[in-house]
Amino acid sequence: MGLTYDAIVIGAGANGLVAAATLGRSGMRVLVVEAGGSTAGQARLHEFAPGFRVPPLRPDPGWLPPPIRSALGLEGPGLERDHPEFPLTVALGPDELFPLPRDPAAAMEVIRRHSPADAERWPDFMTRLRSLAGFLESLYQLPPPDVSARSLQDAWALFRTYRAFRRLGRRGMAELLRTIPMPVAQLAEEWFEAGPLRAAVAAGGVLDYRLGPRAGGTAFILLHHLVGAPPGTIRGRGTWRTGPNAFTEAAGEVARRWSVSVRTGDAVARILVRDHAVRGVVLETGEELHARYVLSTLDPARTLLGLVDPAWLDAELLHAVRNIRFRGCTAVVLYAMDALPGKVGADDASAALAGVLSLTPDMDALERAADAVKYGEVPARPHIELTAPTLHWPWLAPEGKHIVTARVQYVPYRRRDGRPWDAAAGDALADAVGDVIEGFLPGFSNRVLARATLTPADIERRYGLTEGAISHGELALDQILFMRPVPALSRYVTPIDGLYLCGAGTHPGPGVPGGPGWLAARRLLADRR
Repeated sequence: MGLTYDAIVIGAGANGLVAAATLGRSGMRVLVVEAGGSTAGQARLHEFAPGFRVPPLRPDPGWLPPPIRSALGLEGPGLERDHPEFPLTVALGPDELFPLPRDPAAAMEVIRRHSPADAERWPDFMTRLRSLAGFLESLYQLPPPDVSARSLQDAWALFRTYRAFRRLGRRGMAELLRTIPMPVAQLAEEWFEAGPLRAAVAAGGVLDYRLGPRAGGTAFILLHHLVGAPPGTIRGRGTWRTGPNAFTEAAGEVARRWSVSVRTGDAVARILVRDHAVRGVVLETGEELHARYVLSTLDPARTLLGLVDPAWLDAELLHAVRNIRFRGCTAVVLYAMDALPGKVGADDASAALAGVLSLTPDMDALERAADAVKYGEVPARPHIELTAPTLHWPWLAPEGKHIVTARVQYVPYRRRDGRPWDAAAGDALADAVGDVIEGFLPGFSNRVLARATLTPADIERRYGLTEGAISHGELALDQILFMRPVPALSRYVTPIDGLYLCGAGTHPGPGVPGGPGWLAARRLLADRR
């Protein structure tokens, strides 16, 4: 007989640690089991060259909902943010950058060089986006609405959602309902005439999404990634001041304060179920750990198709879970740099790399890149976004050196020729990415000391993400809110008594660190009462 706990949490990333801390605070005896050698999940540092460390998957720390910060006492300098002056810059060529400053007046001056009419529209556009993203902020602090409202508790949650919607006003409600299903390309074209500005807006609507900017629902993805962003920002929510994993470190400290135990380097092989109820987990070593509740931060497919005996789930639910669309399409190329690029024409490339530097100045080029992945091909001109995390945290690299991270879309998880993503294929991808970067930042390759490539297949192996999907499941309109991951599982509860889902594959999804974990833990506590 193994050790006995009240609850076992699978995964020591942001959601797992927040869920564990929430349960520990209620007096439960909680164990967190993590397969990796350390906590932090996707924020875990990866040393890809001697002395060069970086979390490859999370350049944007996301939005920390205020109720989580307040309920768990997550305070301190580590959870303060720095915001770059230029959150997003578009490279127009080897001699010109198009920076979008956070300050609206400064942004208008930059935009005016390309289109005076667009400059005048910019403040209204940003105000509109801020309002719509603000509604999502309200929604993301609540459990997903249960449209059937079978209980008083469910009816109250539905009413709170309706009340937040009503606060938008008549015009705002109409604009929200119109905007969410829109292609982000249509949104950009309705507001602006300058091609680079349209491309800047559109790129935010396809983050980790396999379709291009002319696909329906991509305007929602733009809004989703603007939740919690400071006013004037079209991309990014700043950085944690003390380090990329500051949040998980703080959440881990809170969890330990409430006597939560954490075991790293132990992978769960299966979830124990008897008589339709959870009894604990079995580790890959064969050790059994017993608990009344199990919460999994793994994506829904990994949890229900990989760790649970299908005999405990009905065929209809299994079919729905198998049909969740993951479709990872993002690769990452990491560069250890002797120095960062200097000037690009009259502009400072280093200032741009403190935020996001997009190498796709044309929206049609973004769409063509998405077309290639539909057929299992890497586009001739992939969409690449560069950041330099060492501009915020110099200690990630040896003194005087830097790291540049290239996020690459669209890279298929399954290649058309059927060949695997082996080292040779990864090197070929990195070569193609390097050629694109060199075209915009001449001399970049001469500064590279080492590089490493993570294809979607590598991301799947390293982080346990189905099909390399960083999002734990696409943020398509049929996979959000009360339909995430599937309607039957949308409120964190599974048909197995005591088994809960609490990863980014559940509401509110990726980019809200601790949000799914906190809501799932609160649901468990309500059920327990």
